[in-house]
Amino acid sequence: MHHDKSTKIVAYWIFLGVGMLIVQVLLGGITRLTGSGLSITEWKPIMGAMPPMGEAEWQQAFHKYQQIAQYKYINEHFTLSNFKFIFFWEWFHRLWARLIGVVFLIPFIYFLVKKYFKSWMVFPLVILFLLGALQGAIGWIMVKSGLNDSDVYVNHIRLATHFMAAMVLICYALLFGLKLVINPRSRIAEPALLRGAIVITVLVCIQLVFGAFMAGLKAAATAPTWPDINGMIIPEGLFSNGGFFYNIAHNKITIHFIHRTLAYIIVFFIVIWWYNARSVTSSAAFNKAKNLTFFLVITQVCLGIFTVLNGNKIVAGKFGAFEWLAELHQLTGMLLLLSLIAVIYMAGKKHRTI
Repeated sequence: MHHDKSTKIVAYWIFLGVGMLIVQVLLGGITRLTGSGLSITEWKPIMGAMPPMGEAEWQQAFHKYQQIAQYKYINEHFTLSNFKFIFFWEWFHRLWARLIGVVFLIPFIYFLVKKYFKSWMVFPLVILFLLGALQGAIGWIMVKSGLNDSDVYVNHIRLATHFMAAMVLICYALLFGLKLVINPRSRIAEPALLRGAIVITVLVCIQLVFGAFMAGLKAAATAPTWPDINGMIIPEGLFSNGGFFYNIAHNKITIHFIHRTLAYIIVFFIVIWWYNARSVTSSAAFNKAKNLTFFLVITQVCLGIFTVLNGNKIVAGKFGAFEWLAELHQLTGMLLLLSLIAVIYMAGKKHRTI
């Protein structure tokens, strides 16, 4: 593929979008950690870009929040000042999403007029637009489902759906960007390494889902110990509250156990895969992605351990050690998935047939 100046500019635009999407997911993590996700009870795509202006509008927004279960059962002690704190994070999360839309739309129109796009780029751009629109719709459906008289937090399964939809969007954008900037000669044809990377990526995706379950259910606090789980290797009560599928989706200690166990399995597989891939020297780009994957998985496990050990230090409305560690843990998990996506792209070169 010919990497001319216009193609590189489009690539930088796509990578800017990837970076902004990562920030958006992290802002989503902050809204969850601060309990801010249900603070804005309306969806106004245009007018909602502005926060309440003046005391009367703030009181009106606060009154609407007071009608839902989260306020009635958890935050009844809130003052207007408390409400403004959680409102800010949800508002900023939505504002950043709007900014992403602007950063996508304005350059898109400019590049279209300047004819920067090659014909083959049209389909991926349409997919990116549709995935972005879908992600916004999922986000609002998730929030709206929690605006009732019974749910004090957003449902953790809907939270996981929202998170993984974001990751699909980010991964697709990354692949598109890599196709624009990676020289085809930097790619390698290593079917065995490719298969291994795909298996590991599937495991990481499952792990991210359970990470979202952990976050949504605040399951870290159920076992703030390591290497044991409340003094046990295999904790009691893994399947005490119903069938297998119910427990792996709803039982906090079961989800906690699965999340830890999967982490150990992923580390083991990546170390073996990385060791087997050490002889690949023909592609500097592949080797960088390979080594980054190894570094990230070790970092991720360490952050996970420290996050769990601080699980009993969660204080509602505060952003302390646990919250910082949880955000870093989430960021590293996302980067690990993206590094694997890069590995898969660069190890997926087809063998030439004669």
